[in-house]
Amino acid sequence: MALPDPTESSTVLITGASSGIGAAIATELASRGQNLTLAARREEKLTELASELHDRYGVRAGIVACDLGEEDERARLEARIEELGLEVEILVNNAGFGYAGNFVDGERQRQVDMVRLNVEAVVDMTGRYLPAMVRRGRGGVLNVASTGGFQPMPKSATYGASKAFVLSHTEALHQELRGTGVSMTALCPGPVRTEFGDAAGLDNANEKGPGFIWTSVDDVAKEAVDGIASNKRTVVPGLLNQAGTYAGRFTPRWALLPLASRIWSQVE
Repeated sequence: MALPDPTESSTVLITGASSGIGAAIATELASRGQNLTLAARREEKLTELASELHDRYGVRAGIVACDLGEEDERARLEARIEELGLEVEILVNNAGFGYAGNFVDGERQRQVDMVRLNVEAVVDMTGRYLPAMVRRGRGGVLNVASTGGFQPMPKSATYGASKAFVLSHTEALHQELRGTGVSMTALCPGPVRTEFGDAAGLDNANEKGPGFIWTSVDDVAKEAVDGIASNKRTVVPGLLNQAGTYAGRFTPRWALLPLASRIWSQVE
């Protein structure tokens, strides 16, 4: 299986594309000749990235500024893509955010909004575009989960649970799609230097921890696109992260949970 060949009417829809992993995946796909539709809240950032990718790679790069956490905004995004006569051949569900701290200390609505964006939007967007891919017999979905989805995450309980949902949902759909010509891949990055840490309330997050724990955002993007092109069920960039996910799945919870809590306490 390979990425579908780009056509005049095809597009890759990337949510949360204004920065970080989303922008890096957009760049990687543009370098492979794929036309793009970039969606996120920050219109200025999207416009800048779309112009850069068009100038550098000659691809069509459109934008739709919207809040993916709102159902009516997702409907507006779908309507705009239909209005432009585009078919979504590849969907990248990347939009999401986190929170670091005890659940009881966090803002309740912020936790609910996290579930809406990290979970509800992924299910909704996949439901909007996956059936047409199956009918065409080609396409792919890349869902951005996290190494945090392999085990509970004290001090980041809602975020970890949301990514566990994305991982489980993606792995199940990967099996359901066997023989359809459509790929389904979960990307599970570990620590990556992006704006994510600041949004999660981790002050100076990118400066904490030894250098070897960090993975380059460009390396993550390349492995992600290679993964969906080869229909890998799960992509975990970096040997250290792969070892961590194995430990997260098989270490007894009585030993894992206190350790995870101590680790997160050091980075808050």
